[in-house]
Amino acid sequence: MSPAEPTREPEPRPEPVAPAEALPAVAPQLRELRRRASLTLEAAARTAGLSPAHLSRLETGQRQPSLPMLLTLARVYGTTVSELLGETAADRDAVVRAADMEPTRAGGWTYWQAGASGRGMQALRVHVPHGTQGDIVRVHPGEEWLYVLKGRLRLRLGDTAHTLAPGDSAHFDSLTPHRIAAADQGGADLLFVHTLLQSPATALCLGGPTQGEPT
Repeated sequence: MSPAEPTREPEPRPEPVAPAEALPAVAPQLRELRRRASLTLEAAARTAGLSPAHLSRLETGQRQPSLPMLLTLARVYGTTVSELLGETAADRDAVVRAADMEPTRAGGWTYWQAGASGRGMQALRVHVPHGTQGDIVRVHPGEEWLYVLKGRLRLRLGDTAHTLAPGDSAHFDSLTPHRIAAADQGGADLLFVHTLLQSPATALCLGGPTQGEPT
């Protein structure tokens, strides 16, 4: 009688890997815009600082791109984040009338929406009062551009301080620690554009809300 063979347990079957929640319009748009730019997967990935496998997963919806990644790919393909997201301008007004700009106040600052809502890029007209915000330094993904209309503005980028006069502008990466303050008692007025999707102004370099003040 031969000894009984040891019982072999069945090998565990690998669990299917569920793809990350994807933005529905992003994957096909990424692939279409890359082809429109006449770039191979390898060339586009190299320019964007990604691996071809990672970019392939983005194009097939297996990975969800972060905002900095969307900004990088938009620059590589010569387009906008709005187009990457598949947004169209058909249902939005291209013109924003001055009479329709309602002022919003936060932390002593006043700002007006100067662009259409729901875009990948947001534009504001801002009044920066003197002596507010203190030592608050902002760091967040995206890019910012500002243009001084009136008064003088103090802008600190990292360890460097700048004073901007009317007509001066600045364009910088928002991951650089930055702070904005008015240099004159009368405050400063500026145009402000940022690419952080759907973010309230108070989350950027603008003044945060104070107790009892509307946001």
